[in-house]
Amino acid sequence: MRIVSWNCNGRFREKFRDIEKLNADIYIIQECEDPRQSKKADYCHFARNSVWTGRNKNKGIGIFADEGVQIINNNWNSYHLENFISVNVDGKFDLLGVWACNMHIEEYYIYQCIHIDKYNDSTIVIGDFNSNKIWDRKHGDRDHSATVKALEEVGLVSAYHSFYNENQGEETQKTFYLYRHADRGYHIDYCFVRKDRINGYKVLTSEDWLPLSDHVPIILDIDAV
Repeated sequence: MRIVSWNCNGRFREKFRDIEKLNADIYIIQECEDPRQSKKADYCHFARNSVWTGRNKNKGIGIFADEGVQIINNNWNSYHLENFISVNVDGKFDLLGVWACNMHIEEYYIYQCIHIDKYNDSTIVIGDFNSNKIWDRKHGDRDHSATVKALEEVGLVSAYHSFYNENQGEETQKTFYLYRHADRGYHIDYCFVRKDRINGYKVLTSEDWLPLSDHVPIILDIDAV
């Protein structure tokens, strides 16, 4: 199974064909429009098997799946935290899409603390965390390292760091480019999954994606269970 996460930087209705070329089974897209309120027919068709959430119809988070993949909204209460969405995939595992756009890692950390009893070693957590260990000191106890540690305690590791054997805060590949400047890159998009499920992991190159967004897609290839 292939899972792709991408912060599209808005106007996904005009960009979904670019990400569709990656041939994923599931796409987690941050900053996308609510397909239920879109008038663009081809986007609505792409989103025919999807779950979306957000306060702004033009900028939320969506999970879009191939027709052969069953996704059911778990309806985990967000308690007005933004923007997180959990679905069950094929009745086998829970997938949590993340767009930590408000307070960055602190808001996700709170959400994780609320729902951690629902996480297990089959859960996949993936998306734009807007976070890196290098900024830990800005977030007190609700920092990036505390988040990673809590996930490791339920059996989930960062796929990037496991696959490339790199340390948190020392990433050589970037997922976000401030103002789309190629020399201002940071690693802030992550996937957490059980280590033995990882068949492949890739951060796509900025040259191909910066014309479309300030983020590049991340790709996880896994065994379904």
